[in-house]
Amino acid sequence: MRFTSIAFLAALVSAVSAHFHLQYPGPRGPFNMENELTFCDNYGQVTTNRTVFPLSNGYYLLTSEHPLWTLGVIISTVPDPDNFANFTDSKSNYQMAVNYFETSGEGSFCAPIDISAANIAGVQDGSNVTIQFIFDGGDGELYQCADLTLSANTSGIPSDVSCTNSTSNAGVTYFSSGVAPPTISVTSSSASATSTTSAADAKAVVGVSGILLSVLGSLLALA
Repeated sequence: MRFTSIAFLAALVSAVSAHFHLQYPGPRGPFNMENELTFCDNYGQVTTNRTVFPLSNGYYLLTSEHPLWTLGVIISTVPDPDNFANFTDSKSNYQMAVNYFETSGEGSFCAPIDISAANIAGVQDGSNVTIQFIFDGGDGELYQCADLTLSANTSGIPSDVSCTNSTSNAGVTYFSSGVAPPTISVTSSSASATSTTSAADAKAVVGVSGILLSVLGSLLALA
């Protein structure tokens, strides 16, 4: 019975720690699981080493640790975006580089992205932009950003990046433009600020993980 309980608690710890990794284009900074609930994984300043990225016919690559998840990509043309308002248009609507979709499967996921097709003002050859990936595996939104310089002379994905899928793209369900996407819960106005909701979510995840790890440790000691 003890070993059954240990296995169960270990599974719970894994569940509350699940996340996603942006592999390409490169994110603003090293992955930080605890800060993934905050704007740009808590990297509030633009990187000085932008990725030269296709204006059209590009690809992005990430890995998921959730069996079922939703993803959307928003874009900002602000030189140094440090809050979610920088990713909205004049009507305060989020500028979507990739419309929200749902798919299933853990592991690597590679998919096309055509930034020019989004018809966003200021998006053109040579533009410096930032894209923010919004990932929801059922336990709250997670965020990672990539700073880009768009190029009309670049396409596809670099040869040193493996564009592979652990799940079939046939299982992707895209939300139509008339369907409201998942709510973005963070609306900060400073580089490192987060909303009350997201801060609470982060504390809840850390708190539950801590409790489970403590109980797991006790059970291991008794085993």
